[in-house]
Amino acid sequence: MARAQIDREVSEMEKAIESSTVGTGDLRRADVFFYGLFMDADIVRQAGVSPQSPEIAVLAGYELRIGDRAAVAPSETARVYGVVMSLTLREIGQLYAAEDLMAYRPEPVLLTLAGGQLAAALCFNLAEPPPPGIGNREYAARLRAAARKVGLPDDYVASLD
Repeated sequence: MARAQIDREVSEMEKAIESSTVGTGDLRRADVFFYGLFMDADIVRQAGVSPQSPEIAVLAGYELRIGDRAAVAPSETARVYGVVMSLTLREIGQLYAAEDLMAYRPEPVLLTLAGGQLAAALCFNLAEPPPPGIGNREYAARLRAAARKVGLPDDYVASLD
């Protein structure tokens, strides 16, 4: 899929997510890459959302940063593991409607799935990720538990602090 096509599709999805039509039952689906606690489908379900087709994926060229919550930031040599899931646009809007998540904005990313295939997805991220080294021990511990639960590589789980 060409980058221009991905950008167009994401722009359409962003408009739908932010518009009032999302609240009226938009059932179009989008793949979303989760790298924080939402990578655990059970946590997503607790928000009243029904994720489909969860699959481990890697986002190359980014590093994970932990502040109050997780965010990703460009980094030429790093990679972020997580889970890609399919959600309806209504569900995406519902999931990110919480006050502490409203600062996250969708951006298009290209992922490598566990089987080696490439896949385009939305990735919700902060416009300004926390600076490196801030940390949040409590959040990091919960993130390590979620990462272990979904089966991320042990060396990656150990690096989450």
